[in-house]
Amino acid sequence: MDDALKHKILALLDQHRIMTIATLRPDGWPQATTVGYVNEGMTLWFLCGLESQKASNLARDDRVSITIDHDTADLMAITGLSMAARAHRVTDRTEAEKVIAMLPLKYPDAPPATANMKMPQPEEVALFRVQPAIISVLDYTKGFAHTDLVAC
Repeated sequence: MDDALKHKILALLDQHRIMTIATLRPDGWPQATTVGYVNEGMTLWFLCGLESQKASNLARDDRVSITIDHDTADLMAITGLSMAARAHRVTDRTEAEKVIAMLPLKYPDAPPATANMKMPQPEEVALFRVQPAIISVLDYTKGFAHTDLVAC
């Protein structure tokens, strides 16, 4: 991967904080859901409920598809990422605590934690590390539906 493309991928990951993640249900149908994420380089993490359908789906099949983008009024200004990746459950408490501590940095405008809405403890959530395998970098400013494909 060339440096310019890597820089563009990292910039898009760093400037966004919401992604759509598609997992595979037991019946084979994809299930797409919106989640918040944090990243360190091209490694992403997200949390979900312990009993959520996402956690259950990922326990069976770790393959995911992800999109990261933003709304724009100009069709020809669309930029974003689409990924084929694998999501692995984080079981190491040190890694989990690190990731949970990263969340407020990604969401600095969120209201301060209160007794009713505090950051979860690692044992209260299912935390997943996402490692991209293939990334499509969408950049319509280079032409309608322009994508650069990157194998990781």
